[in-house]
Amino acid sequence: MAKGIKDRVAIIGMGCSRFGERWDCGPEELIVEAFTEALADAKIDREQIEMAWLGLFFQEQSAGKSALPLSMSLRLPNIPVTRVENLCATGTEALRGAVYAVAAGACDFALAVGVEKLKDTGYGGLPERTKGSFDDLWLPNATAPGAFAQLASAYTAKHGCDPKDLKRAMAHISYKSHQNGVLNPKAHLQKAITEDQALNAPMIAYPLGLYDCCGVSDGAACAIVTSVEKAREMGIKDMVTVKAMQLAPSNGLEMSNTAWDGSYLLTTRIAAERAYKEAGVTNPVAQLDMTEVHDCFSVTELVVMEDLGLSVPGGAIKDVLDGKFDADGQVPCQIDGGLKCFGHPIGATGLRMAYEMYLQLLGRAGKRQLKSPSLGLTHNLGGHPFRNVASVSIFGLHSA
Repeated sequence: MAKGIKDRVAIIGMGCSRFGERWDCGPEELIVEAFTEALADAKIDREQIEMAWLGLFFQEQSAGKSALPLSMSLRLPNIPVTRVENLCATGTEALRGAVYAVAAGACDFALAVGVEKLKDTGYGGLPERTKGSFDDLWLPNATAPGAFAQLASAYTAKHGCDPKDLKRAMAHISYKSHQNGVLNPKAHLQKAITEDQALNAPMIAYPLGLYDCCGVSDGAACAIVTSVEKAREMGIKDMVTVKAMQLAPSNGLEMSNTAWDGSYLLTTRIAAERAYKEAGVTNPVAQLDMTEVHDCFSVTELVVMEDLGLSVPGGAIKDVLDGKFDADGQVPCQIDGGLKCFGHPIGATGLRMAYEMYLQLLGRAGKRQLKSPSLGLTHNLGGHPFRNVASVSIFGLHSA
């Protein structure tokens, strides 16, 4: 019977580029920036890395269709390198490949890198791929803000909440994340905002205003992993280990019948349930010390709090306004600023979230450091509420 990967794989090095409008470099330079930090952190030689995964979504705009940009930019020693893509979970998918390779005993050291270079396109949002029959027939005019605005409307209708209360909660989410992002030198947007600014910002797709939407950035993030046994041999005593990595893609149910009412994210609930089981988490509110969730829009973060079991159904508005997910709250969320302040270079985002978990767990997060965290969760959501893939990963401290 499968036993999962809990505490079988250790992260021994991570790196993250500065996110932003990186006109000064291409994707290869971003990869090098993140990898240089990770390799120095891991304290191994580049030649010891035996397998690598590259997370890259928009290959047309970023770094080509193959994994060669990773192998060539890092001068890797002719090892197997695989390019992966899984919507907005692409960065986590790269990490999952490296983690599973080590857990399977296929290699001692594996590398995961995620990168995206979007600002050069000159497009204000995520670039459009060449349209095919699926998009033309099934998703006419389904912009990301429009789709997630429907999530907000469905949530309001189901729970009978006052739209003004929802707007206040979304404004607080944006305010909270910007407060955290000010303390992060690698964030794209390092500027505090007020809740009034968020409430009165130009409307994008009702009820989502400007500050309810994450931006577009360039960036890269990187992880080097090995087995717990190998980490012990290296003399690492307190290490960050992977407790769970679960992925749940939509099977089409959301668009097939009326069983789904549009007010929640089904795949997130499924991935969370599996991850909690794998990690041995029975009470996420009590056991999780922090989360990084896919706040592509502020309403997404709010709904995800319920889907992860951190708020009761219909209770996230009150919890958000009560400060439950603030930096000094019961379960801090987006302590690094989240997508709101980093933007969303798709291939890098999942690994950037893991990078914050890693820093926090090892006490290296500087001015934004939480008090003695021991367990953290990351969440990605790719696609629209009605057609998506969700990933939930849990990381924690492990003593040799």
